[in-house]
Amino acid sequence: MPLAVRLSQFFNRKGIDFQCLHHDRVDSLAMAIAASGVPADKVVMATFLIDLKGVVMAVHPYQATLDVDAICRSTGRRLQTLTATQADRLFPDCETGMHPPIGAAYSVPVVVEEALLSAEVFYMPSGCRTTLLEMDGRSFRLAMAGASRARFSIMQPVCDLSEKTVCSGITLEDIAARLQKLYRLPAMPAIALRILQLTADDNASARELSMLIDHDPSLAAQIMRYARSALFNYQGDIQSVQDAVTRVLGFERVAHMAMGIAASRAFNVPRDGMLGLDAFWRHSLYCAYLSQRIAERANPALRMDPALAYLCGLLHNFGLLLIAHLFPPEFRLLNKLRDANPEQPLASLEQQVFGMGQAQDVLMVGHGAIGGILLKLWQLPEAVIKSAGMHQHVGYQGEHAPYIWTVQLANILLKREMVGDEFNEEAPEGLAESLGLDEQALGELMVCTEEAAGELDALANALAA
Repeated sequence: MPLAVRLSQFFNRKGIDFQCLHHDRVDSLAMAIAASGVPADKVVMATFLIDLKGVVMAVHPYQATLDVDAICRSTGRRLQTLTATQADRLFPDCETGMHPPIGAAYSVPVVVEEALLSAEVFYMPSGCRTTLLEMDGRSFRLAMAGASRARFSIMQPVCDLSEKTVCSGITLEDIAARLQKLYRLPAMPAIALRILQLTADDNASARELSMLIDHDPSLAAQIMRYARSALFNYQGDIQSVQDAVTRVLGFERVAHMAMGIAASRAFNVPRDGMLGLDAFWRHSLYCAYLSQRIAERANPALRMDPALAYLCGLLHNFGLLLIAHLFPPEFRLLNKLRDANPEQPLASLEQQVFGMGQAQDVLMVGHGAIGGILLKLWQLPEAVIKSAGMHQHVGYQGEHAPYIWTVQLANILLKREMVGDEFNEEAPEGLAESLGLDEQALGELMVCTEEAAGELDALANALAA
């Protein structure tokens, strides 16, 4: 279908002109914009809010974040955002995430960003993953007839981020120096450091690792719970951490998971919200699990280490923990905006939030680069550092690229299943091809992940507690 049925009927009934812009099938609005080549600053989208009176559609620029408080003041209502799954139920004739910003076609009241009504050309979702709509200003204003008007959009500053020079000539080395000079960076917890040292020792034994973990009862309990989970379907009795290491998980997997759990204790992070600790651990565990599975199936010529891929997936978002720890006000605002704008790329929200305040020169690089800086200071493996620092960069071709591709592919596949918050405009097929995976392999990987979902959710809840 080129566009949603109810949308087509509404346009015909109202005599509204539009053009269909066809492109390859994609999984998100961000990817549709990239595939069609339309200017992102001319794209409009819808965000949905609800209270006891019902649902409201907020129509705003794609490159803007939503000030929910401003909408509440304008409407006199106490609104909160709908989840993507709830929003999908309002649009039975649309494909997931491609909701047209034309509320009248679906009998949904609309509040439109006032600044849009003076623009001359618009692009918007059509309800279909293969088509965007183009509409002139007159037609758009006709489609918005009856909508309330308000100013509630916060436009995002544009910043071109690359691996070395990130903003106004500032380099990652500059950022690292400023972080160390101006802020008290958390040291790697002692037990995490000792585990890291063990992994670097070729002569280290499973007994040494088990004894080290046994000194931390909470960590030991987490490892035992993991080994006993249905993820590994081990039928025997597991009585000790050493049993978990030698019979089920293996030295490297236990070391990497224990190090990630222990290292996370360096941060003080709120649990709630789409970026809170609960969501962080769920995303991280899913990404680690899927990254390991991808590495196991990847082209052997890439010589990927599945255990290292697991660690890359587990730690790739540690920059969010550091931001929450060092900059609580900015993190609270980012967490609030993420909840209010669930379909916006996190990088764009970061640019808007981190472009203000005294720490802006440090924070403008985003959570990926900040996480990479911290992991480098903690002397983690280079592939882990790169995966944290570059996982938001489309088309990465530098050192340790297969591990970055693996984390990026895992995030794209997980986002389809409503796990995590990472948007990547790169098509998963291109990343999969680079890793030597075909469409069938991707399908099998997702089936495997879906089967593990219950255990992964239980483990995430235990880690966040």
